[in-house]
Amino acid sequence: MKKHILLIDPLEKLVIKKDSTLMFALTLKKRGLDVALIFEEDFYVVNNEIPKLKVFDFEGEFEDDGCYIKNFKMTESRFWEADDKSCFHMRLDPPFDGRYLRFLWMQRYFKTLGVEILNDPDGILLFNEKLYAYEHESSLETYVGSSLDGFSIYVKGIMAKGHTELILKPLDLYQGIGVEKISLEGDFLSIFKEKVKDYQGPVVAQPFAKEVQDGEVRSFYFKGQELGSILKVPKKGEFLANIAQGASYTRYDLTDSQRKSCEDICRELAEHGVHWIAFDILGESISEVNITCPGLVVEVSKAYGRNLCEDIIDLF
Repeated sequence: MKKHILLIDPLEKLVIKKDSTLMFALTLKKRGLDVALIFEEDFYVVNNEIPKLKVFDFEGEFEDDGCYIKNFKMTESRFWEADDKSCFHMRLDPPFDGRYLRFLWMQRYFKTLGVEILNDPDGILLFNEKLYAYEHESSLETYVGSSLDGFSIYVKGIMAKGHTELILKPLDLYQGIGVEKISLEGDFLSIFKEKVKDYQGPVVAQPFAKEVQDGEVRSFYFKGQELGSILKVPKKGEFLANIAQGASYTRYDLTDSQRKSCEDICRELAEHGVHWIAFDILGESISEVNITCPGLVVEVSKAYGRNLCEDIIDLF
């Protein structure tokens, strides 16, 4: 039986009650598996030897629904020796910045020791969560870049198709941070230039998809199998289908087309060691393929009335 080591952010940064990683860790522990947490300050590599890393045991309880976390605390520390009987889980939250990149590079070393890493750092390095979604035919018409001329041409094209609003967002953030809806009747070029300056490089532009008012789908897959899906509906008058910002959610059944798109992507990513995936879907278009630290497992589990982390463990 493998040991499970989860690299996570400091507990004070997490919303413990509904954190997907802590839910998964507690479920592993409930199943009697060897599981521990490790934090950034205790993670390192040493060449020509097996590093002994300090990891932490923990304890906690679920609410009566078996999904939300009632309490959670760290207990004792111990040392873990990386070997082929271990599974290392990369569960640091984005942004995908220089810090995040350095941790991926370091994790590649553990692969030489036979450690299984989920998701594989090579796969995460290869596939940007937004750009990869835009490669597929069903994706929304999208501009990515910092060229003002290129952006102007793109806007003229979508205006000719009847669009009057667009979404600007950063390429490497998460949870709706930095997403802005702008009118194409205003000074959109100045807003674009300001975004490029703020994010020091390329930004994403897409026509505003009115479908988001009816909700955005979050669908979870592990090793090619759907675990569950929910429909996230923005608060009245809002456009972000983000639960952390007040969106409601209900259980959702994927359409045949949506399911096929998800399964096709899962097969491709599996070849690169990426097995834990959360899709964001607008209408029939996949808008994001979350592979860094997919969240909302608690909410999807709540919608299904059972702890879906149990299914992940069964699929190992």
